[in-house]
Amino acid sequence: MNEQKKINIRNKRATFDYEILEEYVAGIVLVGTEIKSIRAGKVSMVDSFCYFDKGELWIRGVNIAEYAWGTCNNHVPRRDRKLLLTARELDKLQRASQDRGLTIVGLRLFLNDRGLVKVVVGLARGRKSYDKREYLKENDARREMDKAMKNFRR
Repeated sequence: MNEQKKINIRNKRATFDYEILEEYVAGIVLVGTEIKSIRAGKVSMVDSFCYFDKGELWIRGVNIAEYAWGTCNNHVPRRDRKLLLTARELDKLQRASQDRGLTIVGLRLFLNDRGLVKVVVGLARGRKSYDKREYLKENDARREMDKAMKNFRR
């Protein structure tokens, strides 16, 4: 059986820098050898964010490395890529992103069951530095509690 390798690339920095209010799953328009590089796991989403241009949502900052076996037909690694959402979702995101302090960031890139690449984007509000410290404290406390419960069950 041909078991498909699970691809799940996360933008860990986004959950640290932003408070995620809503999440949307979007398709992404790819060209040439990009899908082969994604299947090889050669993707970075560290500084990815989304913006609107002529009513369409685009993602910038996603680095899909060039395909190793690609020839002159290889793709440009750091180009802007169009995201595919329904008209209702696009309208809602566009109105929300015009509010002060809200932005749209790329959170995760994955392959669905049919082998299509999907991007999870989130409507987010930036965190202040003291909020980030609080977030780290909460994560450490949660980790300690999980560790204690794991030891308790033994």
